[in-house]
Amino acid sequence: MSAPPRFDRGHTDDLMSFLTASPTPYHAVANTAERLEKAGFRQVAETDAWDAVTSAGSAAGSGGRYVLRGGAIVAWYVPEGAAPHTPFRIVGAHTDSPNLRVKPLPDSGAHGWRQVAVEIYGGPLMNSWLDRDLGLAGRLTLRDGSSRLVNVDRPLLRVPQLAIHLDRTVSSEGLKLDKQRHLQPVWGLGEVRDGDLISFLEETAGLAAGEVTGWDLMVHSVEPPAYLGRDKELVAGPRMDNLLSVHAGAAALAAVAGSGAELPCIPVLAAFDHEENGSQSDTGADGPLLGGVLERSVFARGGSYEDKARAFAGTVCLSSDTGHAVHPNYAERHDPTHHPRVNGGPILKVNVNNRYATDGSGRAVWAAACEKADVPFQSFVSNNSMPCGTTIGPITAARHGIRTVDIGVAILSMHSARELCGVDDPHLLANALVAFLEG
Repeated sequence: MSAPPRFDRGHTDDLMSFLTASPTPYHAVANTAERLEKAGFRQVAETDAWDAVTSAGSAAGSGGRYVLRGGAIVAWYVPEGAAPHTPFRIVGAHTDSPNLRVKPLPDSGAHGWRQVAVEIYGGPLMNSWLDRDLGLAGRLTLRDGSSRLVNVDRPLLRVPQLAIHLDRTVSSEGLKLDKQRHLQPVWGLGEVRDGDLISFLEETAGLAAGEVTGWDLMVHSVEPPAYLGRDKELVAGPRMDNLLSVHAGAAALAAVAGSGAELPCIPVLAAFDHEENGSQSDTGADGPLLGGVLERSVFARGGSYEDKARAFAGTVCLSSDTGHAVHPNYAERHDPTHHPRVNGGPILKVNVNNRYATDGSGRAVWAAACEKADVPFQSFVSNNSMPCGTTIGPITAARHGIRTVDIGVAILSMHSARELCGVDDPHLLANALVAFLEG
C-alpha cells in the first residue's frame, strides 16, 4: 500500500500542456479521459446495461470508470469492498470558458473582408479578444451521427480594434464595444462564399466535402501559456477558469485510485459544461448527468433506493472553481478584510446569500483536508457593495441534496482570453483534493 504522490511544480508544467491541448470543452474531456485511461480507468457507455463489473471494474465490483457526454465527464473509482450505501466524495468543476462561438451561418463579411459570424458565449472580457491571434476549434458532427474534434491551432482569425485616429473619445471615455458589430473576426480577403468555413474545416480534418452537417465551434487564443515575472512566480494562460480545477481534479482522482489506500468513500470527478451560461443543459450541473451516474453506480452494486439515500446523505462535494485574487490596482473592489493572494494556497468561497454553497460544516471538511495535506488555504467573500458571482456549488447541493463546499484558486483577469495565477496554487489545490478524496 503506497501513499498518493505529492504534487509539485511539475503539476503546473503539466497544467500548461493541458490548457494548450484543450481549446474547447470537447477537447478538455477527451484529454481528461486519456489521462484517466493511463491510470487504469475505462469508459462506460450510458446506453449499456450496468452491473457491478461494467460500472466499476472487477468481478469484486472495484475499479475506475468514466462516462463522457459532450463537453462533460464524470469519473469514479469504486474501492474494493465498497458497499452499495458507501458515500461519495466528489470534486466538481466545469469545462467551459467565456469566448466567441461560431453561428449557424458562419460566412460573412463586408467591404472586401471575409469574416466569421460569431456569438458571445458567457460573460467574456470582450476587449481581451481584440488584436489577438486566434485559432478555431470544436466538434464537427458528421452525416452518420458520429463526431470529430478539430483544432486549427494557428493564427487564423483576428478581431481588429478601431485605430485611435478614428475614435478620439476612446482615451477619455473608454472603449465601448457593440457585441454584434465590433467582435466579428476577419479571416481573409475577397468575396464571401457560403460554405467556405466548413469546407475549410472538412479539409483540415481530412473529411470528404459535405460530410459535416453540424458543428459546435469556438475561437481561442493561440498564444501558449507562459511563466511570468522576474522569478517566474506567475503563470499566464487561457481557460484557467475553470480547466485549472478540471486538471487538478483528474490528477487527484488518478492519484487516489492508484495509491492502493483503503478508502471509506467512492472518489468522483464531475466536470460539467455550460457553467458560464447557467448550467441548464444535459451536460450542465443543473442537468441529470451526475445524479444518474451516482444512482446507477449504487444500483449496479446491488443497492436499493434506501442504499442510494444513505449514500447521498453521507456524500460531500467540493465545487472547485477559480476566484478573485486581490488586485493591486483595484483593491477597493475587494472585501477590506479578505484579500486572497496568489501563491497563498487555495481559497474557501463563502456567501451567506447562497451564491456559494459553503457553510460552517463544509468549512470544517475543507479545513481538515488542507490540514491533512499540509496545504494553507485562504477565505474569499465579495465586497458587500458588489454582486457576487456563483458556481455549480449551489446547483449541485440543491439538485442532489448533498453537502457542497465551494473552493478554488485565486486568479487575476478572470474571463479574459488570458488569465493569471500563481505557480504554486495549482499543485497546492491538487494536494488538497487528494486529501479530500481519500475521505
